[in-house]
Amino acid sequence: MKDISILIPTYNSICVTLVSDLQRQAEALDISYEIIVADDGSTDASSVSANRAINHLGPHCRYIERQENAGRAAIRNILAVESQYPWLIFVDSDMVVCREDFLEKYASSTSDTIVYGGVSIGPLQAGNLRSMYEKTAEHEHTLERRQQAPYQDFHTANFLVRRDIMLQYPFDLRFRHYGYEDVFFGKQMQTHDIPILHIDNPVSFERFENNKDFVSKTEEGLRTLCLFRKELEGYSRLLDVFHNTYLMRFLFRIWHKLFASWERENITGTHPSLLVFKLYKIGYLASLL
Repeated sequence: MKDISILIPTYNSICVTLVSDLQRQAEALDISYEIIVADDGSTDASSVSANRAINHLGPHCRYIERQENAGRAAIRNILAVESQYPWLIFVDSDMVVCREDFLEKYASSTSDTIVYGGVSIGPLQAGNLRSMYEKTAEHEHTLERRQQAPYQDFHTANFLVRRDIMLQYPFDLRFRHYGYEDVFFGKQMQTHDIPILHIDNPVSFERFENNKDFVSKTEEGLRTLCLFRKELEGYSRLLDVFHNTYLMRFLFRIWHKLFASWERENITGTHPSLLVFKLYKIGYLASLL
């Protein structure tokens, strides 16, 4: 059994229940453990206040409050430095523990590098674009599909990593904004021949932002993708659409210029279309390239 530091970055999200569930599972195992939650300069005071209860869950639980936002890559690196045990489990704060042997499966893993457990999607929420999008794409991230492209299909929502690897190859600090820090990390692991093992050990994604916030987050992610497009070539299906095809970029720029306002009105409304969302993403990226 591995001794584990469970690390949870959070921003404007209450994760007391997540910590309690992980604590309960850890207490049932014959391991040393800690759970550290790091708030990355949340602007929602009520979330910060609620999460302070984590400090009272017991001696193995700690809540760190940061006044300034460090960014998605930096906050994970900070957590790794704060940790004390040889194995780290990173879990996103908006995830739900959906299986009773979640920690046991990681703690008993035979891998000596990195293990990604995957994510399951909660019940479909009608009219919620993020829920619709994730539920429709769920079949693309089964264990079998992930094993076919272990480096390209790695995500930070739920993974186990050896602490010394994390400290030697931290997340790239250039990724301050939403999106693709995990994709680039996967590429770095492939570059350095560090295996990523994929197993069936998911957490559940059940809490979805509203449509307007999700579209804004998607736009931010596309700006990140555009900024790092050379480094991420071959690791993004969206970029592959435009690979060496100037005409395709030109046509979608025109499309976006003509229809972006109507598309955005649809996908931020109460009856969003996934097809319109796909067209909006492609057009938005084309307008940036």
